Amino acid sequence: MTDQSDLPVSDPARVPPVDQTNWNSAPSFSTRAVTNAPPPAAPRGRRTLPILALAMAAGILSGGVTALAVVNLAAPPLTNEPGGTGNTVADVTIDETSAVINAVEKVAPSVVTIHATGGLGGVSGTGSGFIFDPDGWILTNKHVVEDMTSLVVELYDGRTYPAEVVGTDTLTDLAIIHIEASGLGSAPIGSSDALEVGQLAIAIGNPLGTYRDTVTTGVISGLGRQIQAGGITSSEQLNHLIQTDAAINPGNSGGPLVNSAGQVIGINTAVASSAQGIGFAIPIDVAKPIMALALNGMPIARPWVGVYYTMIDRGLADERDLPVDEGALIASNTEGVAAVFPDSPAADAGLLEGDIITAIDGRSVDFDHDVATLLLPHVPGDVVVMTINRDGATLDVEVTLGTLPVQP
Repeated sequence: MTDQSDLPVSDPARVPPVDQTNWNSAPSFSTRAVTNAPPPAAPRGRRTLPILALAMAAGILSGGVTALAVVNLAAPPLTNEPGGTGNTVADVTIDETSAVINAVEKVAPSVVTIHATGGLGGVSGTGSGFIFDPDGWILTNKHVVEDMTSLVVELYDGRTYPAEVVGTDTLTDLAIIHIEASGLGSAPIGSSDALEVGQLAIAIGNPLGTYRDTVTTGVISGLGRQIQAGGITSSEQLNHLIQTDAAINPGNSGGPLVNSAGQVIGINTAVASSAQGIGFAIPIDVAKPIMALALNGMPIARPWVGVYYTMIDRGLADERDLPVDEGALIASNTEGVAAVFPDSPAADAGLLEGDIITAIDGRSVDFDHDVATLLLPHVPGDVVVMTINRDGATLDVEVTLGTLPVQP
């Protein structure tokens, strides 16, 4: 069973269901035909998620792969490489171009190529990452480095270093690796908290492991997206993602998504395998806690409460006659698993199925600030105060956060 506790469940009332008919693609390195996979039925309160392909770097050298509706955008090695008329328009073009150029100048020197070998089934490939601390600390995607036996990082200036995995994230597709170097150029780190749909987005990476320091531009197309992203052997649910139409190509995994000020706002991670202009990045604010843990020499870990919950909207509140129309309803999942995990922090604190979490440390719980989001700044061992509505009565409960288990 995949442990999705403390992760939100999208409600179909908020996001229209996606027609998955065209979300099928054979892997670029496979000779098998495409197989159409009908979308699963979505129970009320849970929305069927579009199946997306990880924008994982490539160079697949060996190993059998089954053609699936969920595929890796793995790229085989390459064999061949092959003005405005009005004053206002011209001014806007110059300003936008200057912003992109300036942003790239700030961030590109921190972008690295990661050469990974010895993976499951003999898979090898390349991905991207970026230096977030001058002493050799690099953020990338978990799927770029997981299960690999050898990692070599190539810097902007062409130097190469062996790298080791410091830790992988149990919450989402992130990993931190380290090289023995100092005085490196590091990327300016921004914030993803106040992003707006329509603002400029710049993706930097090393597509196909060949075209180093490639820059693509677009806009923030959406926020708070939830997808089911698939790799070669498995898939996982990713939450709170940034959607962008800046091109994210195979090999861009782990590269930065940048704003017009030249600050990293996300980590490129996934693209739609049979669509154009639909890419996803993990918000930088999701990564900041594990970046801080790594720099302080602490194990990479995420906080855990140990409950299943469903976000409440007006429709659910009316259907179940709930006393509030916002919050997180603690309820068992569709597999019949207990709403409150035995021996979990939630159980120790006395939380019960049917409780509604309305606030954490005084911050309201709603669709834009769900339980998982409000817990992101915390680490295991922190004590938070959860405001609970139980049968119409309000009470405050102290919860000592545990460590999020590794998902099988």
